[in-house]
Amino acid sequence: MRNTRYWLMGILLVVLGLALLGCATSNNSLTPQVQGPQTLEQLLSAAGFKQIYPSTPAQKAKLNNMPQKQIFLISKGPKVYYVYADASGCGCLYAGNQQKYQAFMNLATQAQFAAER
Repeated sequence: MRNTRYWLMGILLVVLGLALLGCATSNNSLTPQVQGPQTLEQLLSAAGFKQIYPSTPAQKAKLNNMPQKQIFLISKGPKVYYVYADASGCGCLYAGNQQKYQAFMNLATQAQFAAER
C-alpha cells in the first residue's frame, strides 16, 4: 500500500511538472508576438488600424497635405482618431481609435525588444 502511494505521488509530480513546463512555453498573450523586424506600417496593420484609400482627387490632395509618416490625432466631434498618412508609400492613410493605438504601442515595444536581442 505504501509503495502504491509513493508511485502515485511520483506520477502526480511528473504530470504537474509537465503541465508547468507547458504553461511556461505556451504563448497565451492577447497581443500578437512580433517576429523579426517590422515596419511601422506592418505594426499599424497588425494593431488593427484601417487602411483608407482616397477615392477622389480632393481626398488625394488632402492626404498629400497631411503630415506624412507620423502618427497624429484627428478629432471628429467627441471621437478621436489616430492617423498615419503615407501618400508616397501605399497612397493611403491608416486610422484607428485609442484601443488600436494602444495595441500598436504594445507591438512597437515588442518589436523594439526583439530588435535589441
